[in-house]
Amino acid sequence: MKNTIEATLPTPPGEGWLAGLLGWRRHAAADFLASVVVFLVALPLCMGIAIASGVPPALGIITGIVGGLVVGVFAGSPLLVSGPAAGLAVLNWELVQRHGLIALGPVVAMAGLMQMAAGSFRLGQWFRAVSPAVIHGMLAGIGVSIVAAQLFIMLDLKPLGNGLTNLLGFPAALANAAAGLTEARPAGSAHLAALVGLATIALMLAWGRFAPALMRLVPAPLVAVIGGALLAMGLNLPIRYVDVPSNLLEGVQLTTAGALLGVFDGPLLMAAMAIAFIASAETLLSAVAVDKLHNGPRTRYSRELFAQGVGNALCGLLGALPMTGVIARSSANVQAGARSRGSTILHGTWLLLFVSLLPFVLRHVPIASLAAVLVVIGCKLINPRDIVKLAHFGKVELGIYLVTLATIVATDLLDGVMLGIGLAFAKLLYDLLHLEAALQLKAGGRQALLTLSGTATFVRLPKLAAVLDKVPHDVELHVNVRDLGYIDPACLELLEEWGERHRATGGSVVLEWETLVAKYRRRDRRTRQAFEPAGG
Repeated sequence: MKNTIEATLPTPPGEGWLAGLLGWRRHAAADFLASVVVFLVALPLCMGIAIASGVPPALGIITGIVGGLVVGVFAGSPLLVSGPAAGLAVLNWELVQRHGLIALGPVVAMAGLMQMAAGSFRLGQWFRAVSPAVIHGMLAGIGVSIVAAQLFIMLDLKPLGNGLTNLLGFPAALANAAAGLTEARPAGSAHLAALVGLATIALMLAWGRFAPALMRLVPAPLVAVIGGALLAMGLNLPIRYVDVPSNLLEGVQLTTAGALLGVFDGPLLMAAMAIAFIASAETLLSAVAVDKLHNGPRTRYSRELFAQGVGNALCGLLGALPMTGVIARSSANVQAGARSRGSTILHGTWLLLFVSLLPFVLRHVPIASLAAVLVVIGCKLINPRDIVKLAHFGKVELGIYLVTLATIVATDLLDGVMLGIGLAFAKLLYDLLHLEAALQLKAGGRQALLTLSGTATFVRLPKLAAVLDKVPHDVELHVNVRDLGYIDPACLELLEEWGERHRATGGSVVLEWETLVAKYRRRDRRTRQAFEPAGG
């Protein structure tokens, strides 16, 4: 309890990021061990997400290095680990397919500048204000699209297009692969790649379930990729392998000022806005989840948003993939015992050293194995519990989820997210304007019950007035406001004036005034008297 309370206290003067750097010594041992675990998780994911994005694996590794060495220093969430994210793979792939790899750097750099501006204006909290139905629908749509594309890559084939096209075309591709009739690779190699991919999936699932207790810290994706590589090497399979340059700088394609100005072209600017929005929302939602896993310092959202902008601006200048704060790597970081941002920074150091000193090791990794890892990750993004939870809140929320998911799969990520946000705002507008007013006469016409639900605003005042006009002048009217979400002054004044007139004509009004006061903080003595029954 003490640790939890201390974690919520404001940071004393002088204990900023510099003091945090100097204080890493206290947690050096724990952070060192945690950084190794995060490095082992991040390495296969950086390469796999790069392949899913349609770019060389080196660009994913560069993003992971920047996420550790740069963003880790300035992050507002010390235990959040940043790197290339599966949630942006679909958008990256669409961007590269439509505009070429040369457009990736400028678009990512512009997205980073947008995030820096948003962080500077302290808009971090606002990026969390997205309907859960849209967020979950976006993640599920991304998951379906990733699985549909990676199934082709598991066969050493190129995806056909968007998620729907891939889903419809996969059965034929699978049949051709099984018959050894694919034209993209030598006869028979597609089913060999599929064999490696299936073995990788089996290893990944088995390790997560049956790994010895002492080995649980070794990440399942790493074990699965190593197993797939050993299988392919042992059988000398003629399938595709990862191609990384001997010098990591060979994969860097610097973005020029002219290329950055070219982003103001319509489609590229929209892509930059989409990356900035989705990356920010995913990062800050991940930060919320990480805060629930530990009792350390809470996230400073605007600072985290600015740090992500710095990282994406730098990745864009290097022509690498965009980054987000990633929950998979972050949860592994916390579970491995990380205590400070030192673990995040060290994991970036290990990535840099590994690809600089041992690039030949990565060339033995089958692309089918990385695709298989992404298939498992994509399936995890499609969480049935989200459907059950949203259904509990109503059919409309579930509908927004399904429409967002289907649109992303059938068209692209940006269209799906924008449509989902539009539907969420439409529901909000409906809730703000919707009022149900049901009038029932009973007890031989001497009593009436008026049930109000929804929102009573000046826009719905004519409807409320029309219902009140139907109340006979000499009845005792009971008003039920328990299901009323909000009432504005215009409707309160209407009820007040009508209650006075009704009492003047021999009728009475019974209303749970304490409930009204508790809900709407309305302490008007005159109105209260008007709504109390005679002699009450």
